[in-house]
Amino acid sequence: MALFLFLLLILMTPSSSRADWPPSPGYRPSSKFRTMNFYEGFRNLWGPQHQGLDQNAVTIWLDRTSGSGFKSVRSFRSGYFGASIKLQPGYTAGVITTFYLSNNEAHPGFHDEVDIEFLGTTFGKPYTLQTNVYIRGSGDGNIVGREMKFHLWFDPTQDFHHYAILWSPKEIIFLVDDVPIRRYPRKSDATFPVRPMWLYGSIWDASSWATEDGKYKADYRYQPFVGRYTNFQASGCSAYAPLWCRSVSASPLRSGGLTQQQHTAMRWVQTHHMVYNYCMDPKRNHALTPECWG
Repeated sequence: MALFLFLLLILMTPSSSRADWPPSPGYRPSSKFRTMNFYEGFRNLWGPQHQGLDQNAVTIWLDRTSGSGFKSVRSFRSGYFGASIKLQPGYTAGVITTFYLSNNEAHPGFHDEVDIEFLGTTFGKPYTLQTNVYIRGSGDGNIVGREMKFHLWFDPTQDFHHYAILWSPKEIIFLVDDVPIRRYPRKSDATFPVRPMWLYGSIWDASSWATEDGKYKADYRYQPFVGRYTNFQASGCSAYAPLWCRSVSASPLRSGGLTQQQHTAMRWVQTHHMVYNYCMDPKRNHALTPECWG
């Protein structure tokens, strides 16, 4: 009788609580690339007084006076870029913690960018992980974002989790703890970044848009706002590598792409945890995003 009641309880459990963790992707690209210490691959970019290094974990923070950011020493034309990140708990509205590729300094006003951005939140609500791709964009209002947003299947403030971008000449893949959450294929040169980029991390005040389209602002009664990074990885073809330098892959397939098992894990994440897809937004001008339908 006790066994019957136990099985009945399992069957009556809502599917959302049973499907609370993604299926295994079967392949873990983070294990294929070496980690490096911060000063081996990065330098402070701004806010040096708001950055500290402790046992290879870099801490950056935002308060009323400044945020902070760092930048890779080398630029790349493809590669695997990852870091383990732990976010600030509590009220973080208006605050954005980032890990991204960009060539904004080399091409100001006409740059490419591939983003992992953690959008701060209010008490009791989850962080939003925003992925984004910019192609020859500018900051003058003409920039075309390609956002996909997720609420993670874990609390990113409780421990370090690994976040990564795989950028090859064929595709961009975003991964969380080795689970692919988004694949952005190269469908044309006009919709894909091909110029070398550097790797960045930062924390700053984005109150005008970060949390519920700017509804909630940064509240400095809760400062400092802290982001912690460790287990840095940046492997691939540098901007000055020989032309025969072979791009890396997020799967065991040397040709790139994802295995069927990785696709299954990605579909699970997008089904259960994706909260916004720019391609499905009827308010967007999709003449500017032909990759959605191509």
